[in-house]
Amino acid sequence: MDNIAADGAVSISFYRLEKEGVTLFVRLTPKAAKDAVEAVVKSADERCYLSARVRAVPEKGLANKALEKLMAKTLQVPASTVSVDAGATSRVKQIFISGDPAEIARRLDQFS
Repeated sequence: MDNIAADGAVSISFYRLEKEGVTLFVRLTPKAAKDAVEAVVKSADERCYLSARVRAVPEKGLANKALEKLMAKTLQVPASTVSVDAGATSRVKQIFISGDPAEIARRLDQFS
C-alpha cells in the first residue's frame, strides 16, 4: 500500500489492504535461532518487507507453517486466518490475513 504524506512524499508499505483482509509482504529466514518478527526492511529494488525468522527448516512446508503460526501469534489473530498465498518456495512471501483490514493494519503499524 502506498502512503502519501502531507508533504506529498510517497512511502511504500510492507502490506496492502484488501476487501477481506490484508496482504503482507514478508522476507523469511528459516533455520534461525528463534522465532521472531523483527522489523520492516527495504530491498535493493526499494520494496519493503517485514523481516521474520523461524526455527523450522524449509522442507515440506514446515517453515511456511511456522511463519503462519508466528504471524497469528504476533498479530493476535486466529491461526486459521493466516495463510501463505505466494512464495511458498521463496524467502520473499505474500501472506494473506483475513479479517477486518483496518484492525489488522493497526496491529501491523507497530512494525513501521
